[in-house]
Amino acid sequence: MLDALTLDQIRTFVAVADKGSFRAGAGSLSRAQSGVSTSVANLEAQLGVQLFDRSGHRPVLTAEGKTLLADARDILLRVDAMRARARGFGEGVELELSITADTLFPIPLVGVALAEMRRAYPSVALRLAIQPLGGPLQALTERRCTLAIMVGEDFRDPRISFEALSPVSQVAVVAAGHALAAGRGIGIPNLADHVQIVLSDPSPLSEGRDFGVLSPQSCRVNTQGAKHALILSGVGWGRLPSWLVADDLRSGRLVRLDTAALGRNAQVTSQSYLAHRLDEPFGPAASTFAKVLMRLCESDAAG
Repeated sequence: MLDALTLDQIRTFVAVADKGSFRAGAGSLSRAQSGVSTSVANLEAQLGVQLFDRSGHRPVLTAEGKTLLADARDILLRVDAMRARARGFGEGVELELSITADTLFPIPLVGVALAEMRRAYPSVALRLAIQPLGGPLQALTERRCTLAIMVGEDFRDPRISFEALSPVSQVAVVAAGHALAAGRGIGIPNLADHVQIVLSDPSPLSEGRDFGVLSPQSCRVNTQGAKHALILSGVGWGRLPSWLVADDLRSGRLVRLDTAALGRNAQVTSQSYLAHRLDEPFGPAASTFAKVLMRLCESDAAG
């Protein structure tokens, strides 16, 4: 009967599938291999299907096993989320709130939300990291932060919850004295003739992929500040967040590239998200910060 299924059996099934063998799965669970083998066999008997083909040197998931593995992972995620939420009910205010924000997101908004949260919870220590591309997601999955602010749709994980904040725009710019500044109707071949300043990913999540890199003459930097400074100094062109370059464009230090190859009016817009782990408790300080940031983003978008 299916009512006899246990979470232990499901966790054991997932561990063996993830580790590739009963021995390795047992090691990850700090259990005896015989117990793990028995647990999986009992699960197979209760489900009425064979989860692993044991005819070879290593167990291999059957077609049924592959299908049911997705269900098993979903069950464990939901149970872990329920436990985390229950833990949060009985716990007090966090000692620390750690946040990793995408470098494209308006950091002043983060500052305002943190200041308001601190007025309600002055004892909470703060830790804020600013990282591009896959950095915020990796910080969450490695439990180096409680919350992450992410921009775009390129990085997802089933262990992470995402809630939309507000659109974030980037504009392609170049220094006023750069050769591209006076160009009209600039195409990709023209852009490729000049150095493009590009942010590098601190995580391995984008390995083998380039996002928006058009020129073979790229200069890769690891911070938005360095990218901004190099573009201002005339080294090359690149995309920067609109909130960061608004003053530069008004003063004429930077010029929006006259090109249709990089979005309408050389501008692209992406959605930003507030993200957190499903299996981590959401304390009162984190909850307050999230509500304030949501309110600020709604107001900013409306204005």
